[in-house]
Parts: sequence; C-alpha cells; structure tokens
Amino acid sequence: MLAIFEIRKLAMKLHKPYSIGEISQLIGCKFIGDSNHIVSGINEIHMVERGDLVFVDHPKYYDKALNSAATTILIDKEVSCPEGKALIISEKPFDSYNFLTKHFSPLSGPENQENQLIDETAIIFPNVFIGKNVRIGKNTRIYSGVCLMDNTTIGDNVVIGANSVIGHFAFYYKKKPEGYDRMHTCGGVQIEDNVEIGALCSIDAGVSGITTIGKGSKLDDQVHIGHDTLVGENCLMAAGVGLAGCVRVENNVTLWGQVGIASNVTVGEGAIILAQSGVSKDLEGGKTYFGSPCGEVREKFKEMAALRMLPNFIKNK
Repeated sequence: MLAIFEIRKLAMKLHKPYSIGEISQLIGCKFIGDSNHIVSGINEIHMVERGDLVFVDHPKYYDKALNSAATTILIDKEVSCPEGKALIISEKPFDSYNFLTKHFSPLSGPENQENQLIDETAIIFPNVFIGKNVRIGKNTRIYSGVCLMDNTTIGDNVVIGANSVIGHFAFYYKKKPEGYDRMHTCGGVQIEDNVEIGALCSIDAGVSGITTIGKGSKLDDQVHIGHDTLVGENCLMAAGVGLAGCVRVENNVTLWGQVGIASNVTVGEGAIILAQSGVSKDLEGGKTYFGSPCGEVREKFKEMAALRMLPNFIKNK
C-alpha cells in the first residue's frame, strides 16, 4: 500500500502530556499502574498509537484493547495489565471516554471560526460555512451551500460541489436502555490535491482520527463517505455510492452507482465494482466484481444464468 494507507495517525493529541493520575481525577476513577505513566492522546480502537488512551467495555474486546498500540486502557473491570501499560477502572468506560473527549475538544458554535487558513487564490462562493481549524489550498473552488466543519483540510485544485457537507459528526453510537448515545467526534477530514467532490455529498469526520480522500479522486453527486474511511488516489465513485466507517479503498478503484461497502472492509488497488453491488468482505485488487453479496463478475454472471434456468429445470423434473 502507498503512503495514504499508512494509517493517518492524526489522533486527538492533547495539548500537553497528562499523568494518569490527572486523567483519573478528571473522571473520578482509580487507576492501576505507574503514577508517572503519561497519556498524550485519546483515540478509539481503530486509530490508536503509543501514548493514547482507549476505552473498552465488553469482555469480547478486552484482548484487542489491551494488546493494541494504546498504552492506557479505560476499562470496566480489573484485569491483568500488560507491561508498560496502565488501566483506568470505570463502571461506564464509554461515558468516561466521552467526558474526556468533550473536555479536551469541546463543541464550538458558529461564532468560533478561529485558526482558519485560506489561500488567497481559493474561490469561495456565497453561503459557504467554514468552521475552526480549517485549511483551504490553492486554486480550490467551493460552491454555495457547502459546509466545512471543524478540523477540515482541503488541498490544492480541489472542487467541492454545492450543498456538500465535509466533516459532519461520525455515525458512532452506543445503545443504552434510554436510547442511543453518540460518541463525541473530535477528528477531522483531509481532502488531498486535485480531488473533485460533487453536489450533495457527505464526508463524515473521523471519530478521533482523519477521514481521507486521496489525490486525484473524483466523487459524483450524492456520495457518502463514513468516519475514518481512507480513499486512495485516483479513485472514481459514481452517484449514490455509500461507504461505511473505517473502510479502506486503495488506489485506482472504481465504484459504480449505488455501490455499498460495509464497515472495516478493504478494497484492493485497481478493483472495479459494478453498480448496485453490496460489499461485506475484503476484495482483492485488479478484479471486477458484481452482486450482493459481491463476487467476481464472471462467477456472479454464471450464478445468474443458472438461476434463469431453474424454472425450466423444476418444470421438467
């Protein structure tokens, strides 16, 4: 994989390192480990790196969290702690995690549009909203009705069609007896150079990482890209394509109209997926696919031909 797939480790980094004691005190929890243990970032499991805090609240995922790159684990039960790591024990790790992310990265209102950097050659049409921590590169054109939410980076020579939303909240919830509770979004979006995005597209921010669209990729109207998804270079997506969160689309992939891809799936370099296909598993590069569940196009066409013969087979039986 090329550089874009060396996962974007732009996690929610804290403005300074904090001791585990300071973090534990913020959420009123006890900790297990060295009192000098440092927390330098907060991240969800798909994007963690050394120094990060991650949460886990189900035994099924204990091992994944404990053996991840994260060095601080916010957990709901005392367990054996791996060497060099520390635990924070919380009855409700999800709630404690959300408290921390909101504390260090609170939501801002429309009046808070600080830390913007917009190149003088960029063309911004009327009625475009630009949030805080937004970068817009050279010769980029952003049409009316576009919303660029916080922590969005737009490269050079990018076109964003009317009424598209870049950087909306991640679709990430925990189901509770009283309803769904959203995980606080503190990540962002990176649109690299020479990307074109059609009208009415939506690209969700990473939960705590960066959703990325690689150089030269082209998105038709009404394409949706979920949180923490990485789209490679020179990809082509026709109208109605929908990608769930944490998808990996490698370079030079073509997705035709209304293709849907499930969470955590990787599509290999140069793959072509024909219209209205549903992808639930990883696909190798360099092949053409079709159907739902998706398969290699020749095999799927053979299956369809066999199905067409089935009524005559039953009739003549």
